[in-house]
Amino acid sequence: MATFLYRLGRFAFRRRRLVLMLWIAVLAVVGIGSASVSGKTSDQFTIPGTQSQKALDLLDKEFPQASASGATARVVFEAPDGQQLTSGANKSEVESLIADLKKAPLVANVTDPYQSRLISASGTITYAQVTYEVAQADVTSEARDALHAVADKGEKAGLAVSLGGNAVQEKEGANAGELIGLAVAAVALVITFGSLLAAGLPLLTALLGVIVAILSITLATAFVDMSSSSSTLALMLGLAVAIDYALFIVSRYRSEIREGHEPEEAVGRALGTAGSAVVFAGLTVVIALAGLSVIGIRMLTDLGVAAAFAVVVAVAVALTLLPAVLGFAGLRIMKGNLKTKRMRALESGEGETMGVRWARLVVRRPWQALVLAVLCLGILSIPTLSLRLGMPDDSTAAPGSTQRVAYDTLSKGFGAGYNGPLTVVVDARESKDPRAAAQQTITILGALPDVASVSPPVFNQGGDVALIRAVPKSSPSSTKTIDLVSEIRDTSAAAVHRATGAEVVITGTTALNIDVSKKLGDALLPYLAVVVGLAVILLLLVFRSILVPLKATLGFLLSVTATLGVLVAVFQWGWLKELFGVDTTAPIVSVMPIFMIGVVFGLAMDYQVFLVTRMREEYVHGTEPTEAVIAGFRHGARVVTAAAIIMISVFAGFLLADASLIKSIGLGLASAVLFDAFVVRMTIVPAVMTLLGRRAWHLPGRLDRILPNVDVEGENLRHALAEGTLGTAAAGGPADDGAEERKRLAPVRPGGD
Repeated sequence: MATFLYRLGRFAFRRRRLVLMLWIAVLAVVGIGSASVSGKTSDQFTIPGTQSQKALDLLDKEFPQASASGATARVVFEAPDGQQLTSGANKSEVESLIADLKKAPLVANVTDPYQSRLISASGTITYAQVTYEVAQADVTSEARDALHAVADKGEKAGLAVSLGGNAVQEKEGANAGELIGLAVAAVALVITFGSLLAAGLPLLTALLGVIVAILSITLATAFVDMSSSSSTLALMLGLAVAIDYALFIVSRYRSEIREGHEPEEAVGRALGTAGSAVVFAGLTVVIALAGLSVIGIRMLTDLGVAAAFAVVVAVAVALTLLPAVLGFAGLRIMKGNLKTKRMRALESGEGETMGVRWARLVVRRPWQALVLAVLCLGILSIPTLSLRLGMPDDSTAAPGSTQRVAYDTLSKGFGAGYNGPLTVVVDARESKDPRAAAQQTITILGALPDVASVSPPVFNQGGDVALIRAVPKSSPSSTKTIDLVSEIRDTSAAAVHRATGAEVVITGTTALNIDVSKKLGDALLPYLAVVVGLAVILLLLVFRSILVPLKATLGFLLSVTATLGVLVAVFQWGWLKELFGVDTTAPIVSVMPIFMIGVVFGLAMDYQVFLVTRMREEYVHGTEPTEAVIAGFRHGARVVTAAAIIMISVFAGFLLADASLIKSIGLGLASAVLFDAFVVRMTIVPAVMTLLGRRAWHLPGRLDRILPNVDVEGENLRHALAEGTLGTAAAGGPADDGAEERKRLAPVRPGGD
C-alpha cells in the first residue's frame, strides 16, 4: 500500500491541474444532479419487532382515518388570572380557535375539549389534540404557520396559548457555537503550522470534500429513502475527519521537505507513510459508522451509512486533491510569518516540544502515570452504574419555549401523565364478544394504581378492534410510567386474553419511546462487539501486534465509560447543571451511548493510528522501544493535540444551544475526545508502551506469516527507494531548482510538526 500511495501522491502532484479539474467536475455533476433529480427525505421512524410498531401497523390498517402514524400537536389554553375557560368570552374564544384549527392545512382531526370534558378541575386550563394527515417530516411550513397563527390569535385575545407535540417546530436562531468552533479550529491550525497557507489547505480541501459528500447524499435521495438527519451527521463527521487527515498529511509533507526532499518526492513519501495511516484510520471510522446497521433501526442505518460515505470522500480528498493542492502551493507552504521565536528554535533543533517533554515524563514514571490516569477515568466512570436511558420529550425542551410552556401548563392543570397518554389497542378479531373484551380492558386498566383516567373505547368499522386512551399519573419519562407499560403488557394483557381471547397491545409516543430505549439498550453490547472486533482485526494488520490493538480498545472503553459518567452526573443527577445551563434533569437520550461509541471510536482510532504508527515506524527502523515512543510524540503529538483541540472546540460549541438534547451531545462528544486524546492516547498509551517494551510489538510467528504485510510504516517503500526500483527524486522530473531554498528551510534536526 505504501508503494501505491507513494506513486499516487507523485502522480497527483505532477498532474495537479488534471486532478483539480476532475474534482471540480465531480462537484459540478453531483451539484447539478442534486438540484435536478433529488428526492424527498423521510423521518418515518419504524422499529420492527416491537409491540409499539405492531400496534401502529394494526391501527394503520383498521383505523386509516385516525392517521396513527400522523404528526400530532397539543394546543394548550390557559385563562388569565382570576378567570376561567368554562363560560363567557374565554369559552367562545377557545371554540373559535378550535374551529380555526379544524380548517388548518393537513389537519385530519381536532378534539373538542368541551365535548370531551378535558377541562382542569380549576376550570382554567384545557387543551385540544390536533392530528395531521401526514407524518412529522411531511408537515409543511404552511401547516405549522397556521398552528402558530392560532396561538398568536389566542394571545391577542388575552389567553395564554402554548403548543406541544411532534408537529411543532420551534424557530431557532443560528448557533454561534458552530462558528466559534470553526474559528478555534482555524486558530489551532495556524498555531500548529505558523502559516496561513499551511493552515488554510486542510480547511479548503475538507470543505470541498464535505460539499461533494453532502450533494451526493442529496442526489441519492432520488433513488433510495433516506432520513432527513443523514446529511447533518455526515456534515459534522465529514468535516472533522477531513481536517484531521489533511492535517496529518500536510504535517508529514513539511517534515519531508525539511529533510531535504524536493516537493514532489516529499508528497510521495508523505502519502506513502502518513497516507497509509489515513487509509486505515478512515477504515476504522467507516466500520464504526456502518456498524450502526446491526441495530435494526432504519434511521440509524441511514445516519451511519451517510456519515461513512462522507468519511470515504474525506479519505479520497486527502489522497488525491490534497497532493495536487500542495503542488500548487510549492515551497510557499514552508514559509510562515506567524511563527514564534520558540517555533523557529524548535525547527532548528534547539530544545524540545512540549509533547516530547511530556513523553519523557511519562516514560520516566510509567507506573505512576498509568495508575493516576486509570484512577481518574475510573472515578469519572462510577456514575455510569446509574445510567438510565430514555427519549427526549417536551419536558426537555428549552426553558421558555412554547413546547416547554405547554408541557408545564398541562402538568399543572391535569398532571404530568397527560403529556404522554398511552394508546391501548384491543385486537378482538379472535374474540367472541369484542365489546366485552374492550370493557374488560377498561376495567383492568382503571384498577391500576398509576392510571389517572381511561377513555371509552372507539371501534373500527368492523367492530372488532378497539382504541382506548389511558393516561398515566406519572410523567412520560419516569420509571413509574415504564413500569406501568410493562405491567399492562405482561399482566393486564394476559388477564384480558385469558378471559376474552382478545390481544391487548400498547403504542403511542410514550410506549414507542420506551421500546426504542429498550431496543437501543439491548443492541449496545452486540454493536460494541461487532465494531470493536472488526477494528481490532484491522489494527492487528496495521501494527502487526496483539497487545497494541487490545490496549487501544481497552483505553477507548475506559474513555467511553468516563464520558457516560459525566453525562449521568450532569444531565441525570444535576451536578453542575447551572454551569452547563441544564434546567431539568432527565434520563440520558437512548441513542446517545451508541451514537457516541460510533463517532468517538472512529476519532479515537484516528489518534491511535496517527500517534502509534510513527512509534512503530521508528521501532522498525531500529530505534529502541522507549526512544521510539518519544520519537512518536516528537512527530505526532502536535498534530494529535491540534486535531483534538479542533474537535473539542467544535463539539463544545453545541453547549451554547438552548435544547438539553443538543447540550448533551456537545458535552458528551467533547468530553470523550478530551479523555481519549489526552488521557488515553497521550498518557496511558506511552506508559503501557514503555512498560511492555519490545513485547508490545511481538506477533506469534504463525500469525505473522498468515497476516498480509500492509506496510503502514513504509519500510518496504524505504527499501525500494534506497535500491532505486521506484526511481529517485531526480528521475521524476527536471533538476531541482528549489534546492537552495530547502537548504535554508531545513534545520540541523527536524523538530517535527
